Amino acid sequence: QVQLVESGGGLVQAGGSLRLSCAVSGSIFSINAMGWYRQTPGKQRELVAIITSGGSTNYADSVKGRFTISRDNAKNTVYLQMNSLKPEDTAVYYCNVQQSIINYWGKGTLVTVSS
Repeated sequence: QVQLVESGGGLVQAGGSLRLSCAVSGSIFSINAMGWYRQTPGKQRELVAIITSGGSTNYADSVKGRFTISRDNAKNTVYLQMNSLKPEDTAVYYCNVQQSIINYWGKGTLVTVSS
């Protein structure tokens, strides 16, 4: 059984910061990448940030310079540090693990940024 448990979401004011965490458990072999996606009502889920097994990262243009993805292999946890938050960052954020052709998803954590 594979589980992705997200935490760290909440309500913050514009300009504030949050750190999202995703703890991964279960038998997952040969992970290609781990990442964060987000989704708002009426919009398709979009990639926010991704980190490969080799440590390279990619970010959506809208979050470059503000968000940082990282991981702790000892804890089997991936993080998303979000700084200088904007109201348009409000969304449900989902943790994702890519193993070969299989994708695993967390249930999502809500981030709300007030103006």
